[in-house]
Amino acid sequence: MTSRFLIELAHEPTTMDCIHAIEAVLHSGSHFLTKADWGCKDGEHKAWIIVEVESKEQARAIVPPAFRAQAKIVQLNAFSLEEVEQIRRSVQA
Repeated sequence: MTSRFLIELAHEPTTMDCIHAIEAVLHSGSHFLTKADWGCKDGEHKAWIIVEVESKEQARAIVPPAFRAQAKIVQLNAFSLEEVEQIRRSVQA
């Protein structure tokens, strides 16, 4: 079963670091990474990618090796109001 993960890649805030990070991601060959969104032009020197894979480890494996250790990987979840109410009841029990 696949899950959704947000991959966040940070880099230093210099123009050359931006160029190196963008090139590393685009040259990785991963179709996931070609869809990265970048915050550099707004002063937020990070890339974000949402992927659907089976595990956090698979999400991390998508990241170019130079960024893998510092990449932030977050599993994404959506909630319905019914699910929130079930969680509330289980906590209050």
